[in-house]
Amino acid sequence: MSDWIDRLPQAARDFVAGRRLDEVECILADIAGVARGKAMPASKFARQDKFYLPNSIFLQTITGEWADNPAGAFTEPDMILTPDFSTATAAPWTADWTLQVIHDAHDQQGNPVPIAPRNVLKRIVALYAEKGWKPVVAPEMEFFLVARNIDPNQPIIPPMGRTGRRAAAKQAYSMSAVDEYGKVIDDIYDFAEAQGFEIDGILQEGGAGQVEINLNHGDPVALADEIFYFKRLIREAALRHDCFATFMAKPIEGEPGSAMHLHHSIIDAKTGRNIFSDERGAETPQFLHFIAGMQKHLPAAVALLAPYVNSYRRYVPDFAAPINLEWGRDNRTTGLRVPISPPEARRVENRLAGMDCNPYLGIAASLACGYLGLVEAENPRAECLGDAYMSEDELPYNLGDALDIMSESAPMRGVLGEEFTAVYESVKRNEYKEFLQVISPWEREHLLLNV
Repeated sequence: MSDWIDRLPQAARDFVAGRRLDEVECILADIAGVARGKAMPASKFARQDKFYLPNSIFLQTITGEWADNPAGAFTEPDMILTPDFSTATAAPWTADWTLQVIHDAHDQQGNPVPIAPRNVLKRIVALYAEKGWKPVVAPEMEFFLVARNIDPNQPIIPPMGRTGRRAAAKQAYSMSAVDEYGKVIDDIYDFAEAQGFEIDGILQEGGAGQVEINLNHGDPVALADEIFYFKRLIREAALRHDCFATFMAKPIEGEPGSAMHLHHSIIDAKTGRNIFSDERGAETPQFLHFIAGMQKHLPAAVALLAPYVNSYRRYVPDFAAPINLEWGRDNRTTGLRVPISPPEARRVENRLAGMDCNPYLGIAASLACGYLGLVEAENPRAECLGDAYMSEDELPYNLGDALDIMSESAPMRGVLGEEFTAVYESVKRNEYKEFLQVISPWEREHLLLNV
């Protein structure tokens, strides 16, 4: 791999130009979207074309426990990890000159590991390719900047701003609210530039210390890689300024939750035309089929879009979160929104996904629903023209119910992969069981002396 530097993206080459590269972080995302892997001296990385990790990393829960292996014996065979040089990017917050490289995971026979989240997304993209389609996504990332919280028994509170006051809520789109933690935002911009990422916009959201970052549209796998990297760089930027960045769906009681809205369009691979618009610029039947697939199959995908017990605290009325499967044009109360756009950019926005989801799995699940809709060629129910917040709830209320619906959906298991869905369910049921064993402050406050 002596010529590996020449295979890097331009931003990574610029980062190491004229410098002695110290370290390379060889990483991939686990089920939770946490970066797992190995860091090694750059000189060693240059001498090898692969390394090994046990496939059991995909059975580890968010608490560090190990879920049961649905395949049986827990033998922990090694996977072969090879660098995807197109993903190489700087780690500009480190003391040494360091690059990060996302790796592809294969088994010892050379087959993609089916339970690796990045491979799950590639599987869905390949299903589209077989039909002659190229999916395009554009994500919106919401997160909170919060005061350091080193005691989990204490509530999360907003960070201190430059005025010496806590960040205030109900300041959506306020420029002065963003300026309260402008130094964090400056570092986010600087880190993103060093990594070669383009931010489409940053704005203040409705929660106290809540920020939204929009990314440009593009290839689903490349955008999932960016979100995976962005979560890390945002956390590092916050730590430089004595606060935390959190991607929890609902970190602060009484505040809105954080979503990862996903905009979807589909391109005909031969013509380059958006299949949601015809030659006259009108909506196509495929546009409606995609929406119908979302309405029909999203309940089976919620376990991936809302992967933790906390995720369902976001699905409550009157907190700007969709709790329905209605669709509408330029209607933010619907779970499926069709934004204003020219015909070539016609798209569907899925507003259900939480920012706490693994970006590979969230995008894969959302695209899977649309794919099934295109294949089944059904029509959605009538467009919602009013307030969809008043609609009946159609989504599972908790993680256990969401996992039940996913496990009972043969179409969803089929497109995501039976082996993956079995492992995912095992990991999430283990986490749910652990949560149910914890006694909450609410229970101690109201039940201890009253029942």
